[in-house]
Amino acid sequence: MEIWHIWIIASLVLVVVEIFTQGFAVFCLAVGAVAAAVDAACGGAAEGQLIWFSVATVLSFIFVRPLLIKAFRKSGTPERPSGVDALKGREAVVTERISPADNTGRVAVDGDDWKAVSADGTEIGKGERVTIENVDSVILTVRKN
Repeated sequence: MEIWHIWIIASLVLVVVEIFTQGFAVFCLAVGAVAAAVDAACGGAAEGQLIWFSVATVLSFIFVRPLLIKAFRKSGTPERPSGVDALKGREAVVTERISPADNTGRVAVDGDDWKAVSADGTEIGKGERVTIENVDSVILTVRKN
């Protein structure tokens, strides 16, 4: 078995690994392995193969990976919000009366208790349902349903 066969086998293994991962990072290594295989098939020395592998991998990270990510990203669909951004628009239950005058108020969302303020400055009683309009650090801005 010649060395370029080994580079091709390594490239194929990397492509299979990429199928089970995401982000196209392993695919960039596969591109580098193909470049090293071409150099090996042309009779290049081991040092040259490593150089071709390195250069092709870096170039594919710079030029190929962004294109693949853009091509495989679902077009027209926004990113799914996560963390506190996912709270916007959700419904919560007031656990402590929201009073702008007393600067009090807490709501429960998915079992978590948050400090809350009223969006329109009105008082909201305990047990009422509210909609989360904004998140500012650890304070939720809510509006009565």
